[in-house]
Amino acid sequence: MRELYPEIEPYRTHRLAVDAIHELHVEECGNPDGLPVLFLHGGPGAGVSPYHRRFFDPARYRIVLFDQRGAGKSTPHAELRDNTTWDLVADIERIRALLGIERWVVFGGSWGSTLALAYAQAHPRPVRALVLRGIFLGRPPELRWFNELDGGARWIFPERWQRYLDYIPEEERGQMVEAYWRRLDSDDPQVRREAAMAWSDCEGGSTTLLHDPFEPGIHGDTDSAVSVARAEAHYFRHDVFLEPDQLLRDIGRIREIPATIVHGRYDIICPVKSAVDLAAAWPEAELRIVLAGHSAADPAIVDALVTATDTLAERFGSPRS
Repeated sequence: MRELYPEIEPYRTHRLAVDAIHELHVEECGNPDGLPVLFLHGGPGAGVSPYHRRFFDPARYRIVLFDQRGAGKSTPHAELRDNTTWDLVADIERIRALLGIERWVVFGGSWGSTLALAYAQAHPRPVRALVLRGIFLGRPPELRWFNELDGGARWIFPERWQRYLDYIPEEERGQMVEAYWRRLDSDDPQVRREAAMAWSDCEGGSTTLLHDPFEPGIHGDTDSAVSVARAEAHYFRHDVFLEPDQLLRDIGRIREIPATIVHGRYDIICPVKSAVDLAAAWPEAELRIVLAGHSAADPAIVDALVTATDTLAERFGSPRS
């Protein structure tokens, strides 16, 4: 089983003003002369973490990471004005122009897979290859699966889901995302924090194949929880700003792009059917279903992703520093 590459630090960081409101944190790691790769984080709203740099051989890749609007070190924190899928797609092109990159590999997991597909379909020419993990296509059943009463996740993680449910009064539970949104968008910062922690405890604690349902979720930090919960509720209640089945409908725009799809068989956040549906529409892509949950840190997921990035470095003849 392949493991993550050793920890590294950025060799350069940037602040990129993308409009009158938002300024993005962008970082470059690895080999400045290597194969360019763009990492797209999940959430939305989660931001990048140091371990995200480690899916790529730093001797062979020029690794570009950025915090999406309102996430991580980008400012303003948790800001949702002018924050849509298509704003983020435009930001990716701005970053590519800033860095003078002609073509790059695009790597995205969970919400990052959604954004990677949307970007590639809008701008196929700069995309040399795609590595996608934990597929989320933004379709109504996927949006309801984890957050609404008629979804299925409550039958699999009942302890966490009960806490998520208990936060909302019974009379509002018919539309859980809307009920949470009213609190996440409250003028009272304490209400926003409490709602965010309740939301993030449910999702952030359900990512790994093996876990304790009573331990805090991965977004235990309040600032992270607020940006994730607000952004997710905002995007979900707008159907992630996509037309119905848009990402499957427009797959013809990217059929010629080499792609690897990695998905955990026991992914409860983004059920494996989404990956199977994507692969059925895109038979040229390689689909790898592995014994794992949703988390990119699950060992089988790490193995598949690092194998994919190593294979691309060999394929495209990336030099070693």
